[in-house]
Amino acid sequence: MTAPSRRLAELRETYAAARPESRRRMAAATQVMPGGNTRSVLHFEPFPMVIAGGEGCRITDVDGHSYIDCAGEFSAGLYGHGDPVIRAAQHKALEDGLALVGPNLYEADFAAELCRRFPSVDKVRFCNSGTEANLFAVLAARHATGRGKVMVFGAAYHGGVMTFSAPYNPMNVPFDFVLAPYNDLEATAKTARAHAADIAAILVEPVLGAAGNIPGEPGFLQGLRDLATEIGALLIFDEVKTSRLGRSGVQGLVGVLPDLTTFGKYLGAGLSFGAFGGVDGVMELFDPARPTALKHAGTFNNNVLSMAGGLIGLREVFTAERAESFLAEGERFRDALSRRFADTDVPVRASGLGSMISLHVGRMVPRRVAEFHPATGPLRQIVHLRCLDMGLATTPRGDIFLSLPMTQATRDEIADILAETVSEEIGPLLSA
Repeated sequence: MTAPSRRLAELRETYAAARPESRRRMAAATQVMPGGNTRSVLHFEPFPMVIAGGEGCRITDVDGHSYIDCAGEFSAGLYGHGDPVIRAAQHKALEDGLALVGPNLYEADFAAELCRRFPSVDKVRFCNSGTEANLFAVLAARHATGRGKVMVFGAAYHGGVMTFSAPYNPMNVPFDFVLAPYNDLEATAKTARAHAADIAAILVEPVLGAAGNIPGEPGFLQGLRDLATEIGALLIFDEVKTSRLGRSGVQGLVGVLPDLTTFGKYLGAGLSFGAFGGVDGVMELFDPARPTALKHAGTFNNNVLSMAGGLIGLREVFTAERAESFLAEGERFRDALSRRFADTDVPVRASGLGSMISLHVGRMVPRRVAEFHPATGPLRQIVHLRCLDMGLATTPRGDIFLSLPMTQATRDEIADILAETVSEEIGPLLSA
């Protein structure tokens, strides 16, 4: 057994011993749900802790342990837990009734906020998740262009049915995907031109999220815009996560306008949410007043709780100005974290953009998936369990998401825990 494997086994034993109620509940859950849960990404060994509740930027498990929440519901938890402004709006909507079978008081105003905030979006339609949003955007592109292929990027994640962390995923939808390397414009252009007559869309995350929060380089993203125009394909930005980065997402930061943009996660203010929007020429295909309109159904597309919370969230909580300052807070945090790692001479650095962060083994942040250090994955598991022991929840795969309720003191505490963990756990293992 290697030194990292031995240390991981020790941490798992310590973790399990401290959480008997979570162990009991998860064992019972396995009798009615495969693996005891209904969301694969939440699983980790020996078992995930069961969360009892949250307030502000902290969560508490059923064994009474409190954590700073940097797992952030995989970026959906931007507002933290129990924001009073959002809570009041959702309570008001709840009192007025659910499942109202018609346009409601909130959706048009919410759509207008999104169109104002994101420069590429002329019109928008709502759905139930980022996964749905990406599916509808791709299907619209295939219809609009009359083509069938979709260019995507290695290690990308566009929802549970479009994920590319492995060469083959049996749960992916059966589109004809063309795979290209992220942040490698030359190779991407060569591949795209070889399939130019058949590619309907280039679908890209402006920050490669699930793979380790690797920002798309501005030249790469602009190159994709030019390439899509050249071959007659639509450019789709998956901003399901990255729309939180500044007032207009990454498209606003780099000045690259896609034809379609997809949304999800935090925009539903803690509830199920998705949206896709873009240029009039594509979005008008969904106008139900047109005889040839594309059908876009979904019982809960405009559910009043998501619409009410999402609207008030953008109007009064995550305003354009707050989005700008929050982006800057995240940039300062990540830079300071990398400096602390460098000061201890441990070869770990923080990647990401704004409030979306990951740790990578190495003295330089990787630009491409091929540059990932092979020890990064196993060592992230050690960091995850050690941080839980110290009162900090990250995602099992190593994401660190900041949220609006976090103060500077909270961010300093997060940095202290991460720096101590990296120094005491990762440094010795890498030098062994």
